[in-house]
Amino acid sequence: MNWVELASLIPLLLVASISVILLLLIAFARSHKLTCWVTCIGFALAAFWAFSQMGDTPQQVTPLLIIDDFSRLLGAVVLLVSLACAWMAYAYLETADEICEEYYILLSLAALGACVLVSSNHFASMFIGLELMSVSLFAMVGYMAHSKQQVSMTLEAGVKYMVLSGVSSSFLLFGVALIYAYAGTLTIDLKVISGGPHLQSGYLVVGAALMLVGVAFKMSWVPFHMWTPDVYQGAPAPVTGFLAAAVKVAVFAFVMRWLMMAQGEYLNGLLLGLTLMAVLSMIMGNLLALRQSNLKRLLGYSSIAHMGYLIVTLAATAPDGAAALSTALEGAAIYLITYACMTMLAFAVISQLAAKDRRFESGTLMDYEGLLFQQPLLAGSLILAMLALAGMPLTAGFIGKYYLVLVAVDSQLWMLLGLLVLGSSLGLYYYLRVILVLCKPPVSDHHWVLGTNEKLLLMLLMLATLWLGIYPTPLIEWVQFAIA
Repeated sequence: MNWVELASLIPLLLVASISVILLLLIAFARSHKLTCWVTCIGFALAAFWAFSQMGDTPQQVTPLLIIDDFSRLLGAVVLLVSLACAWMAYAYLETADEICEEYYILLSLAALGACVLVSSNHFASMFIGLELMSVSLFAMVGYMAHSKQQVSMTLEAGVKYMVLSGVSSSFLLFGVALIYAYAGTLTIDLKVISGGPHLQSGYLVVGAALMLVGVAFKMSWVPFHMWTPDVYQGAPAPVTGFLAAAVKVAVFAFVMRWLMMAQGEYLNGLLLGLTLMAVLSMIMGNLLALRQSNLKRLLGYSSIAHMGYLIVTLAATAPDGAAALSTALEGAAIYLITYACMTMLAFAVISQLAAKDRRFESGTLMDYEGLLFQQPLLAGSLILAMLALAGMPLTAGFIGKYYLVLVAVDSQLWMLLGLLVLGSSLGLYYYLRVILVLCKPPVSDHHWVLGTNEKLLLMLLMLATLWLGIYPTPLIEWVQFAIA
C-alpha cells in the first residue's frame, strides 16, 4: 500500500478512530455531551474528506476495497446519516433511564461497516463490512432492553433482528462459498476467471440465488421482510433511522456494484428474482401500510414498498448498452440519497417526540392529534417528510420518483411502472392520513420547549429535503460524475 492509497482510506480511518477515542474517553470520564460531540465531529470530518476527494483517481486498495467516486459519494451519504443519528440520539438518550455513552461506540462501528460495504468489490470485504454493521446493530436495536420505559418491545425487536440476521448471513456466506467453488476467486468481477470455471455453472446460479436471499433480508424485500415492522417499532427511534437509511444505502450500493459486474447466464436469473420481489414488495408494502395505526410500523411497511420501487433500477440493467446502465445507476443513486434525506427527517421528528414522551414510539397515531397547533415546527417537519415520501412536487421525493419513472420508461418495464404508479397512489392515502391526524384539534397537552440543537437539526433536514426538490441540479451532477 502506498501513500496515495492510504490517503484514500482517510474517511474510513477517521470513522474507525471514533470508536477508539470514545473507548479511551469513557475509561477515564463519562460525559454524554462530550461523547456525542466527538462522534458528530468525527462523522462530519470523514464526510467532508470523502466529498473533497471527489474527482480523484480511483484507488484499488488491496484486492478488497475500491475507493472511487461512487463509493466516496454514497459513503459520504452514509456518514451524514450517521451524523444525524448521533445528533438526534443526544436528546433521546438524555431522557432515558439507560447508560448513554456506549451507544455512540456501536454507532461508529456500524457506520464503519456500512462504509466498508459501500467500498467493497470483493466478497470477503463485503462480508466483513456487513457483519460489522449487523453485529453492532444487534446491540443498538436492543439498547433500551433494560429500560423500564419500553422493555418488552425493544427486547423482542433485538432478538428478532439478531436471529433473522444470523440466518440471512448464513445464506449469504453459503452463496459466497458456492461462487468461490465455481470461480476459484472471491472478487465480484467474474468476467475473467483465470484457468476457467472450476465447477459447473449450476453452482454459480445457486450461489447467486443464496446471496440474493441474504441481501433481500437486509433490504426488506418481500418475502424476506417479516422482521421490518417489529424491529422498526421496537428499536429506539435514532436506531430505526439508521436502519431505514444508512443500512439500505450501504447494502444497495454493493448490490449495484455486484450486478454491474454480473455477466453471463446467471444475470437473467437474478433479474427475474429481483423483478418478482419488486412486484411483491410494492403490493404487500403498500397494502399492509394502509392498516397500520403506529407511525413507526407504517414507516416500516412504507420502506418495504420504497425498496420495491428501487428494484426497478436493477431490473433496468438488463438491456444492453452503456446508456441504459448509466441511466439505471443514476436513478438508483438519486433515489437512495433522496429517500435517506426524507426518511431521516421523519425519524428525527419521532426521536425528538419520543424524548419527551415514549408514547410517540409505542402508541398509535392518535397520540399525534393536534400536534400542529402545539408544536408547529415538529408537526411541520413531519408533514414535509410525509409529503416527500408520497412524492409531492418541490420535495426530494418527487425527484426520486421522477428518476424511477424515467428509468422504467427508458427500459420499457411497463408492468413495474404500472405497479410503481399504483403503489404511489396507495401511499398517498396513508401519508395524507398522518397529515390529517396532525391537523386535528388537540386532545392532550404537548407544550414542550425544544432545544437549539434539536431545532437546528430539524431545520437542516427540512432545508435538504426542500433543496433537493426545488434545485436538484448539484445532486444530479454529483451522481453523474460519480458513475461516469
